[in-house]
Order: sequence, then structure tokens, then C-alpha cells
Amino acid sequence: MTNMNRVLEALQAGEAMTSKQISARFGVVSARGAIHTLRSEGFPIYLNKHTDTKGRVTQKYRLGKASRAVVAAGYKALGALI
Repeated sequence: MTNMNRVLEALQAGEAMTSKQISARFGVVSARGAIHTLRSEGFPIYLNKHTDTKGRVTQKYRLGKASRAVVAAGYKALGALI
């Protein structure tokens, strides 16, 4: 199983992870590049700000559900290419 598949499986399991967590856990050199690749394959991965109880802010990636507006924009963009 590739590192990309392992990252995707973790996101599909509902985990939210920072770039550092992705790099350390899965041995991915560039977490941002891995997320970009997964997004280009059609997975709706979002980057959300998270504030802990001590006020520290981190950014975590999570797998979401694409909104109707996003899907409509994709079809509109594809229609312009045809």
C-alpha cells in the first residue's frame, strides 16, 4: 500500500491531521503535495483552522463532502471545455 493510500484511508476514517502529523505518520516528504494530488483525483479535502483549549491555532486537513455549489461549478467548468 502506498503512502498516498494510507493518507487517504486515514482521512476516510474521519481523522483530521496537520501537515506535520501526515509527514511523521506516513513518511510523506510533502504533505501539501500529497493533499494536492488527492484533491486532483477528486477527493474533497478541506483545510480547517482548529483552536485548542489553550488558544493555540493549528490547521488540519479533513475529508469532507463537496457542496452542491462546488459540484455545479465543476460541471460548469467541464461544460466550457466541451
